[in-house]
Amino acid sequence: MRTLHLVALAAWRESLEQWSWRSFMVTLMLNQVAGPIIGLLVWTAVEAGSAEIRAYFLVLLAVQLLTVSYEDHTLCASIFGGTISNRMLLPQPVIVGFIGSNLALRFWHSMFGIPVVVVVGALADVNLHPGPVAAAVPAVLLAGTLRFIFTSTLAMTSFWTERGAALVSLGNTVIVLLGGIAAPLFLLPTGLGAVGRLLPFWPMLGMPAEIAAGALTPADLALAYAAQLVWLILAGAVAVVVWRRGLRVFTAVGG
Repeated sequence: MRTLHLVALAAWRESLEQWSWRSFMVTLMLNQVAGPIIGLLVWTAVEAGSAEIRAYFLVLLAVQLLTVSYEDHTLCASIFGGTISNRMLLPQPVIVGFIGSNLALRFWHSMFGIPVVVVVGALADVNLHPGPVAAAVPAVLLAGTLRFIFTSTLAMTSFWTERGAALVSLGNTVIVLLGGIAAPLFLLPTGLGAVGRLLPFWPMLGMPAEIAAGALTPADLALAYAAQLVWLILAGAVAVVVWRRGLRVFTAVGG
């Protein structure tokens, strides 16, 4: 409970700080919504009249805003700049501050992005059903957690290399390409779609959108949640190992 309280305080503090550069936050939000909107335009032209496609990309737009991660600008920069040593002196887990930053960024992306989601939904004439949307809520929470762990692990490579930020950017690009923005996995040939569902990128982004759009059968839904949980456990284990080994080589120099 103490850790949750510290995370809440960190998120509140970071959200107040981020409000001071809200115009830049709007720019970041617009950059994040561009991909899903382009995907919506392209795939509705390919699959004309498909309500499922319209619902999928609208939810995908919301999921993108709710799971966005910028660990290349937070964790990575803190490691490379040496300021993470200040966080190590605080009587709390180092990760608390970065989780707070992540949650605050997602909050403002969602707040500034709500009008975009509403307008896109109205223009695309999307009708979502409460049942599938409710079933997708846990998937969104798990997707956000998995994406944060994934990008944080890539950011931790800054303990060894100056290219940590580039690796995080590359990871985010792969999520876009293989996670369901470039192409919905349920529209791909059976073999390619099955391979895509085995990778960790679909559970980070496309999976919640497919659930909310009603594109998964109950059996597929159970398998999807199982895959998401497995990847979450594996990603968490890898992150812990990378963090511990990174601390062994970390050196901060100040003057």
